[in-house]
Amino acid sequence: MKAIVFDAFGGTEVLHQSEIDTPEPGAGQVRVRVRAVGVNPVDGKIRSGIMEAIFPTTLPAVPGGEIAGIVDALGEGVTRFAVGDEVLGWSETGSYAQYALADATVLAPKPATLEWTQAAALPVASDGAERVLDLLDIKAGETLLIHGASGALGTVAVQLAVARGARVIGTAGPANQDYVTSLGATALVYGEGLVERVRALAPDGIDAVFDAAGKGALEDSITLRGTTDRIVTTADFRARELGIVFAEGPQRRSAARLAELARQAADGTLTLTVGATYPLAEAATAQQVSDAGHGRGKLVLTVD
Repeated sequence: MKAIVFDAFGGTEVLHQSEIDTPEPGAGQVRVRVRAVGVNPVDGKIRSGIMEAIFPTTLPAVPGGEIAGIVDALGEGVTRFAVGDEVLGWSETGSYAQYALADATVLAPKPATLEWTQAAALPVASDGAERVLDLLDIKAGETLLIHGASGALGTVAVQLAVARGARVIGTAGPANQDYVTSLGATALVYGEGLVERVRALAPDGIDAVFDAAGKGALEDSITLRGTTDRIVTTADFRARELGIVFAEGPQRRSAARLAELARQAADGTLTLTVGATYPLAEAATAQQVSDAGHGRGKLVLTVD
């Protein structure tokens, strides 16, 4: 099968397309014929080698862990799905490939009206957003500041926080202010003077901060909170030296919750924005864009 492989850690130049063996599902697994793959910032961090302490990687490796596709083969004991079922979820083998293996318990049915690219944009973002909102213990009536509100993770986090009854102030670039507002947040341009501008919007203070951007906003976040308490980042590796929680714990990967959110995305209750799509062969370009940040929504690879 065709797959994107890297044989050494480094920049996007280490990624190349190769022919590798098609994996066979073991007990409890299904093989998925991949139709779309979510490109996540962590993919580039693993490729670069800076995540080795958290995600040890055996080389050569296939990037990716998020898929939408069609069940192609069943491992022993799998009864939840049948060959031909359309699914979305997390893969156990690299997902930048024509086929990937997944634990059947972490896959959800894909609604027929949900596009493949949108389906691939949901698992990692929804899981990560809910995990951080729970770590922050967000409650109705609180004010939450989200850095990177227009990105794939931020897009979902804004909506889930608003659904919990929180007021959200979301930072993004100038071109994404209307987009962040459409998600239900009060939009704010990141950058110089952020502390003063946030205080003008929230004179009673900020109850919690979710940094999904990793662009140097932690010091401002501490100033706004007056403490390091209730600040969580998923993107800034300076967190520990500043005394801030870096959300690196295990993903929950709830198939039931993923299925519920997929239904909401299909009926338009939950907005999923695909910022750009790339064919599998252009995975290096997609990761370059992802590494640069500042985009809107999710980057997705499509697989023929």
